[in-house]
Amino acid sequence: MTLLLLALGLLGGCASVRTLDAAKPGAPLLYSGTRLDWYALNGGCCPLDRFGAEAPKYAALDLPASALLDTLLLPFSIAAELGLHLGVSGGL
Repeated sequence: MTLLLLALGLLGGCASVRTLDAAKPGAPLLYSGTRLDWYALNGGCCPLDRFGAEAPKYAALDLPASALLDTLLLPFSIAAELGLHLGVSGGL
């Protein structure tokens, strides 16, 4: 139970969620959260300009979760990159 609560708490700081929520034109779509974490770990100067989102405070800790989430969302990312509209929407 504690692990689940920790995971939910970190989700708001997840690079994948941040980049998908940003919807910045021209920002990378494929493995965007993983790329944002990697960019931050390698001293990238301007993640907001490049990805439309700030990097998580603990990018090294977030990297595995972002890689997993980016992999799960890969079919949707590829479709978006190709400009296909799947008719999927979210929100309340």
